[in-house]
Amino acid sequence: MGSFKGHALPGSFFLIGGLWWTGKYSFWHATRRNKSLGSTRLASRASQRRLEVIESSLMLFFSVVGMLAEQFAANGPQLQLYDTSENHWKDLMNWQHATMYLFFSLAGATSLVVHATDAVPLALDRLAMALAFFNEGFLFLYHLHGRNMLDVHVHYMLLYAVFSQALVVFLEVFHRGNITLELLRSALCLLQGSWFWQIGYVLYPPSGAEWDLADHNNMMFITMCFCWHLAASMLTVGGLYCAINCAVRSRLKRTPPVEMGLLKLRDRELESDDETL
Repeated sequence: MGSFKGHALPGSFFLIGGLWWTGKYSFWHATRRNKSLGSTRLASRASQRRLEVIESSLMLFFSVVGMLAEQFAANGPQLQLYDTSENHWKDLMNWQHATMYLFFSLAGATSLVVHATDAVPLALDRLAMALAFFNEGFLFLYHLHGRNMLDVHVHYMLLYAVFSQALVVFLEVFHRGNITLELLRSALCLLQGSWFWQIGYVLYPPSGAEWDLADHNNMMFITMCFCWHLAASMLTVGGLYCAINCAVRSRLKRTPPVEMGLLKLRDRELESDDETL
């Protein structure tokens, strides 16, 4: 994490995740709203379940890769927590980052079990994800001791996004399928991703002059900049949601009436098949 690339990489993952969730939930909501037009063929429950299994597998895979990278890449601690020869803790930052990845891997594994089997309650995947985001924020909260003013401030801005996302995902435990919460989670994920990039540019600028980390004016600008990131995230999610809804409705309206009757019959067959899953 102590470099520009170290912030850009997780930022990219969160940006991709936010865009993916926006597209997925917008598409599913559009098909539910236009069910009378025969949209079940576009997103059956069986296909949604398979998609959730793939998403959970990818989350688990990349989280495990992240843990291994923190431990064994770039002179990591290699599973050694305490250096007995020097009598001090060894590479605690790497251990903290690995712990963060650990909870996301647990969330991915839980979601995989939820959607691949019927062994656990459905809401458990959201609870595990909420815990993963809360753990991320909790670790960052005690990750800032002894740093410069602007360094601490940009990380506190990140904490607002992380803890807000943890709260939203926790609410989804009780209100699953609520499109407002799903899109809000997507926007906060985009915000977190873009802000990781912003932190990289502030603390480890790849080119140009370095920031004065003790200048209060820079602190004021960063606060305003965070609001711009939030607005951009909300506009991106809103724009994608409207575009996907319009695209789905336009696609269904262009379906010929005779074909539509056949599709509705197929939709009923798909729904009956989905109920058996």
